[in-house]
Amino acid sequence: MSDSGAHAGTTRQLRNLDLNLLVALETLLDERNVSRAAERLGVSQPSASAALGRLRRHFDDPLLRRSGNRYELTPLAAHLRPLVVSAIQSVQRVFDAAPTFDPETADRTFTLVVTDYGALRVGEPLARLLHERAPGVQLRLEQNTPYAVDHADDTLRAVDGIVMPHGFITGMPAIDFPTDDWVCVCSADNAEIGDELTLDDLRRSPWVVTFHGPTAFTPALRQLQILGVEPRIDVVVESFLAVPFLVTGTRRVALLQKSLAERLRPIDGVRVMPCPGDIAPLKEALWWHPIHTADPAHAWLRGVVEEIAAR
Repeated sequence: MSDSGAHAGTTRQLRNLDLNLLVALETLLDERNVSRAAERLGVSQPSASAALGRLRRHFDDPLLRRSGNRYELTPLAAHLRPLVVSAIQSVQRVFDAAPTFDPETADRTFTLVVTDYGALRVGEPLARLLHERAPGVQLRLEQNTPYAVDHADDTLRAVDGIVMPHGFITGMPAIDFPTDDWVCVCSADNAEIGDELTLDDLRRSPWVVTFHGPTAFTPALRQLQILGVEPRIDVVVESFLAVPFLVTGTRRVALLQKSLAERLRPIDGVRVMPCPGDIAPLKEALWWHPIHTADPAHAWLRGVVEEIAAR
């Protein structure tokens, strides 16, 4: 089939769909309750039930299945949930588009996907500058997840960017931030660690690790594994800010970015130490999809981010 024929077929399919059902689907999957979904959508319960019925017929799947006194997502519904969120964000971006962008009068939302470390390092200065220069603009910082990174092309179509280290996303434009060193943290009362941390200390200590998975990991930990440190993992947490609280009063060790560790140093009971071994610094960047490059609003945002990176 030619490209024009495929496009015509897609147009016919969309013409037969009520795209308002996307919003209903997102709300129903989020609430997992017809009454609460109706309240959030601002419609009657029979209307929300009718929407669920149409969606069930379309997908030939119950989507919500009763389990005791509550509803659970079917496997298809669980698969659809992130896709629906991404689709709604993409549609919103279409209608947010404008030929020009005036930050002083603009009323729109910029969305970045970040870790809590990225929210502090990039989100904090960005929020301050947007407040000063674009008072009507809202900054939305969404928590990074392995799914968002594994499906980076789809994610980046729906948001303004992802703040991530190099090595996870390829083939996308990016703005680099200054590098940040890695340090190790342990409890101040950990008597098994002396004045200097060694690779042997790391080998025998239990660990707190962040984002531990095949495609979600802390780059420095992979480098330590090359040096022969196979961590005995006690705790996995998808948050850098939580790490110091999970090592305090224990024998555990963990890795943190130096700039974050310096900000958290006042926390009682936490010791920050240089990381042994030749560990390469963390190099993060703001990645975006090329479809946003020509958007005047996005170009303005990138200019602000470049200013932050230059600082």
